[in-house]
Amino acid sequence: MKKHVGIAGLGFYTPDTFMTAKEISDATGGVWSEEAVIEKLGIIKKPIPGPDDGTQEMGYRAAKAALEKYNMDPLDIDLIICIGEEWKEYPLTTSAIYIQEKLGAYNAYGFDIQQRCCTCITAMKVAKDMMQNDDSINTALICGGYRNGDFIDYKNNRVSFMFNLGAAGAAMILKKDLGRNELLESSIMSDGSFARDAGVRFGGTVHPITPENAVEAQKSLDIFDVEGMKKRLNEKSEANFLAVVRAALSKSGYSQEDLNYLAILHFKRSAHKHMLDELGLDMSQSVYLEDYGHLGQLDQILSLMLGLEQGKIKDGDIVATVGAGIGYAWAANVIKWGPVQD
Repeated sequence: MKKHVGIAGLGFYTPDTFMTAKEISDATGGVWSEEAVIEKLGIIKKPIPGPDDGTQEMGYRAAKAALEKYNMDPLDIDLIICIGEEWKEYPLTTSAIYIQEKLGAYNAYGFDIQQRCCTCITAMKVAKDMMQNDDSINTALICGGYRNGDFIDYKNNRVSFMFNLGAAGAAMILKKDLGRNELLESSIMSDGSFARDAGVRFGGTVHPITPENAVEAQKSLDIFDVEGMKKRLNEKSEANFLAVVRAALSKSGYSQEDLNYLAILHFKRSAHKHMLDELGLDMSQSVYLEDYGHLGQLDQILSLMLGLEQGKIKDGDIVATVGAGIGYAWAANVIKWGPVQD
């Protein structure tokens, strides 16, 4: 019989500085009004990084906060999976190994994974599968930082749906046979027809940064195929969002009617409400991240934390986390919150 894996702790780090809806409006040159930023894009404010808020560093700070909050010894960590973004302090450094050293988790080993805004959900599945099949892994740390908003040009309306990108660090601690907050099953889909619809234009091998494009490269997160991406998303995205949630529930022995809370990424306000409606939920069963914006793959951890703080997640609840990542991927998993029933 496979041992269960439970969520033992959550941690979060937020920079001190925020960008308000008014400041976003001003940055667009008034193309987006403050009211539209709030009501349509769903942003009241979002955290932005300071000079010391590197991607790896924010992941470390969140992990440290989680260990301290739950009085855990870093020497008890067996595995570190970093979900931080590729945009980080130094290219070709492994973030999990940096965080391992900073924490003093000398008994662990670490690696990084990438699936854009589905990375956390996929990492939870990877960690669970490894823990259930390797007797040497009893405690796993999932953590990372995010600051892709650095690449946003607010004058480029092609990326207006990414005006919500912020900065933060987040962490989750998983323990084998914890006795509570059991991580159940997952569902993951990817569609390569979107593989190069969006990305940072400069800095790779195709378009290296040169003296001529250095300024443009700093704000070059863009949509390469606007009409094609829009058409394919309209055809597939909502259906795939719902499909992964329902599949994860079914694999876990539950149905949509059993769902009590949805930890979903930040996107426009109308889409958030529509997704809840389709799953038979209301706003009391989720948290809309209007004071944070979109923190990539960290949104689900933040939503879990806020849901617990606000009393929206209670013992016995069936919780689903769901995300969609540029590329495109859709992923969901299910958690049975509270004590594990024999």
